[in-house]
Amino acid sequence: MAESQPFAEPILHVDMDAFFVEVERLDDPELVGLPVVVGGIGTRGVVAAASYEVRRYGVHSAMPVSQARRLCPHARFVPPNHRRYREVSEAVFGVFRSFTPLVEGLSVDEAFLDVSGLRLHYPSSSHVGEDIRSTLRSELSLPASVGVATNKLLAKLASEQAKPNGLICVPRGEELAFLHPLGVRRLWGVGEATYAALEAIGVATIGELAAIPIATLEGRLGTSLGRHLHQLSNGRDDRAVSPDGETKSISVEQTYERDLSSPDVIESEILRQCERVGSRLRRAGLAGRTVTLKVRYPDFTTVTRSHSFDSAVDVSHHLFQAARDLMGRVDLARPVRLLGVGVSSLEPAGAPRQLGLDRPAAWDDVTSAVDQIRSRYGERAVWPARLVRPPGDR
Repeated sequence: MAESQPFAEPILHVDMDAFFVEVERLDDPELVGLPVVVGGIGTRGVVAAASYEVRRYGVHSAMPVSQARRLCPHARFVPPNHRRYREVSEAVFGVFRSFTPLVEGLSVDEAFLDVSGLRLHYPSSSHVGEDIRSTLRSELSLPASVGVATNKLLAKLASEQAKPNGLICVPRGEELAFLHPLGVRRLWGVGEATYAALEAIGVATIGELAAIPIATLEGRLGTSLGRHLHQLSNGRDDRAVSPDGETKSISVEQTYERDLSSPDVIESEILRQCERVGSRLRRAGLAGRTVTLKVRYPDFTTVTRSHSFDSAVDVSHHLFQAARDLMGRVDLARPVRLLGVGVSSLEPAGAPRQLGLDRPAAWDDVTSAVDQIRSRYGERAVWPARLVRPPGDR
């Protein structure tokens, strides 16, 4: 089998769309489709986030709420809940790290990812980006935009172009064709004073900036800033993705449009999540000792139950056995709003392990075969029979 070629564009910038607004919509579905402003409710409050529906009226982040009310008086104004945003942000970054450990967070809702290590699992980095977007939507019900490029600068600019809820790839070799028509304000380091200085010499686009000799820029802007902008305007950015730290857990959770009330349906959903978690563990080259089941009820009461193995596991079947046992420690007589399965106490998958009698090695062989098929034909090529619906069954 021929060796897979490295990704030509290995850097992703993933940016959640109107993150605070979308989190509020998770908890209050009546906000979906309405113009929504998240911000301080007092007379001196500012807009923390604006939905795309309200942006049509000129409302944007950092604007005084009083001005936003004048521009769109019929908008729904919601006070921020930063504790909830941090909670959801952890789940978002859990999705990022389930694809690659090389994740550099920029804020609670955006990050750079280096996905070069996934070349054996995906035909291109754009496919990785689409899978990340799909996973965020299916598991967290959140939209995201993704930029794919050869470096950080281009990936971030591409994600801005892709909004809302899209993906743009800047192919290797076409960097300047993408970059040069953009306004010069889009570059890092071009604030009001710098823009005024550039405007004074007739520079409006990045391409016009790139055409100016570096000595001229250094004379106008100073040595450091002039050299910095010359590099960026020519599409050069050699900064590597700097990981935030080691992955502490890998998890999947989903809030359901309709509460689950059947234990059989709940068990099937837990199986589905164990399949996803197991696949992510193996893709990341990790295994874990502790399995946690998370259940949230319609009144937002949340309970978690955990089981620890003597040695780390990464096989979905073994995870499901533990999670199914944990179901017996949860009240399933009540409807369920959210389910989640997580694995923690992680270690490299190659670490020596001792298999128990309840974990026969045959499951490792089955899992290896399934991973090979999925790697070649896609994640849905092989799936537990219990989760496969008959043709036409929606």
